[in-house]
Amino acid sequence: MINVTKSYLPPQEEYNEYLKGIWQRVHLTNHGPLVTELEERLKDYLGVKHLFFLNNGTIAIQIAIKALDLKNEIITTPFSYVATTSSIVWENCTPVFADIHPKTYCIDPAEVEKKITEKTTAILATHVYGNPCDVEALEKIAKKYNLKVIYDAAHAFGVKYKNTSVLNFGDISTLSFHATKIFHTIEGGAIVTNNDELAHRIAYMRNFGHNGSEDFWGVGINGKTSEFNAAMGLCILPNMDKIIAKRRLLSERYDKILENLGLTTPLIDSKVTYNYSYYPIIFKSEKDLLEVKKILNASNIYPRRYFYPSLNTLNYVNNTPMPISEDISRRVLCLPLYYDLQEVEAKMIGNIILKTLKNI
Repeated sequence: MINVTKSYLPPQEEYNEYLKGIWQRVHLTNHGPLVTELEERLKDYLGVKHLFFLNNGTIAIQIAIKALDLKNEIITTPFSYVATTSSIVWENCTPVFADIHPKTYCIDPAEVEKKITEKTTAILATHVYGNPCDVEALEKIAKKYNLKVIYDAAHAFGVKYKNTSVLNFGDISTLSFHATKIFHTIEGGAIVTNNDELAHRIAYMRNFGHNGSEDFWGVGINGKTSEFNAAMGLCILPNMDKIIAKRRLLSERYDKILENLGLTTPLIDSKVTYNYSYYPIIFKSEKDLLEVKKILNASNIYPRRYFYPSLNTLNYVNNTPMPISEDISRRVLCLPLYYDLQEVEAKMIGNIILKTLKNI
């Protein structure tokens, strides 16, 4: 069976060495030494000022909304994982969708500006498949209308724009370290900011608001994670360069096999240092996608319709038509891409798609 992804695991003996220390200290959670070490190493690797390791990427978005004290309307993308929208609703704000750019699949700044009202407080944009949004255009809009900006950077670990981490744009960026992500801690996430005041709030908010054992700074939530999760991250982080290099190699194999088939992939700016977190292809029609998916599944190959459906069609939001997002979501399929995938397997997948499309 070949799934759309497979978690990278380090040598078990490396993880076991960290476990020995955990057993000796019996410090399992509540900001243990491994959590602190991972935070410091991630700040260095990613080139950011403040980073807080959390238990998942969804709580990171929720804390970001709380830390910025957002109310009313938040303009967001309909083309993302459901947590981007559900977090806004969960925090009693209203998601207002702006359609995506037809080539990058990220939120379109021109559409964002059209959606701004007196109730708008922020923009929550996703770096789709790790492909950065037009951060410069969004920054201009945010300054013009005095809006906050949160980037859902769940896919953008290690991505750079103009040689700086894409996480350095906006007021806050959030990361997911779920087991399916390019860098993972089994379960986990992070919230990133360069603003000292925001960092102060986030530090308290992720730990129930505790200010010592018998005092509270303010309202908080349990965003902490364990030493076991941090240990996995510490094992994986030194391997990121080879993980990304392998994913790039596999992506290039797909590129070569699938060229001239009328398929499209996201447009990535030449100033972007990409991480190859996904390999999405856009078919000419949903019918073609479904036929290819059926043939692949028959060979025990399981790509994913990621993202589908378009989030503006969820039953708990105002269903405003988003023609580009809805169209792309019906035609996009992410192919298997992970460190252990062999080149011969990628070639086989590509050839099945090639043969199927030629026979349609």
